[in-house]
Amino acid sequence: MRLGNENADIDAIDVKLLRLLEKDARTSIAELARSVGLSAPSVAERIRRLQESGVIEAYTVRISSTALGLPLSAWLRIRPVPGQLATVAEIIRGLPEIALCDRVTGEDCFIALAHVGSVAELERLIDRIIPYAMTNTAIIQSSPVTARSPLKAALRALGHDAER
Repeated sequence: MRLGNENADIDAIDVKLLRLLEKDARTSIAELARSVGLSAPSVAERIRRLQESGVIEAYTVRISSTALGLPLSAWLRIRPVPGQLATVAEIIRGLPEIALCDRVTGEDCFIALAHVGSVAELERLIDRIIPYAMTNTAIIQSSPVTARSPLKAALRALGHDAER
């Protein structure tokens, strides 16, 4: 199997390592080595190569916004008024309630994910943006698909069984 880009070729052992790290990014090198049948130094080198090539971008923890007292999450579609794109981008960067923001094609320029404690807080957040942009807000009711890795999609695109 050949998976990767100009910076990295990923083989079946790399895929196993990535799957193991997806399940628990805190898995030790020794445990990973046992799982794939290689020495710890070999696994450490593979992981280093995956990091340097950009396949592994970061090791992270997922924190519950609800558990932190921010039970309301919403997607904001943001369309700056003419000449205000840079201003809106700067405002969005300065709002700690915005957890994620992408610049996108189409009628809107930005799609942002916000976590707030109440509808009133969401309204205050939107009020910071609307002098410079039009917004359209969708409150999240549930998430049938949570954030996931592109690994399965990449394997499927190559015609490999993504579940193995």
